[in-house]
Amino acid sequence: MKRTFLISGALMGMIGIVLGAFGAHGLEKIVEPEAVDSFETGVRYQIYHAFLLLFLGLWSTKNQKVQKILHGLLIIGVVLFSGSIYGLVLDPWFSFEFKKLALLTPLGGTFLILAWGLMVWTFFKSPKG
Repeated sequence: MKRTFLISGALMGMIGIVLGAFGAHGLEKIVEPEAVDSFETGVRYQIYHAFLLLFLGLWSTKNQKVQKILHGLLIIGVVLFSGSIYGLVLDPWFSFEFKKLALLTPLGGTFLILAWGLMVWTFFKSPKG
C-alpha cells in the first residue's frame, strides 16, 4: 500500500505541476482572470493532497483498511474537487456542459475533509510513543 500512495502522490503532483504551468502560461489568454484564480485553487488543492499522499506513503501504520479508505477518499476527493473546478473553468471550450456537475466540487471537498478527519481519528487511536 505504501508504494500505491507514493506512486499516486507523485503522479498527482506531476499532473498538478503540468496543470499549474498551463494555468500560468496559457489559460489567462482564453478565460477571465476570475476563472484563472479558480483554476489555481484546483491546482493548489491537488498539490496539497499530492504531498499528503507522499506523506502517507512514508507513514507506518499496520491498518491496511484505514490506508485503503484514506487512499480512496483522497483520490476521489481530488478528482471530484479539483477536476470539477478544471471542468467548470474550461466549460466554454468543451461540448459537454460541466456546469451541470457543479455539485461535484463540494462533494469532492467533503471526501477530502473525511480523509483528514479519518487521519485525525487514526492518530488519536494510535499508541502513544
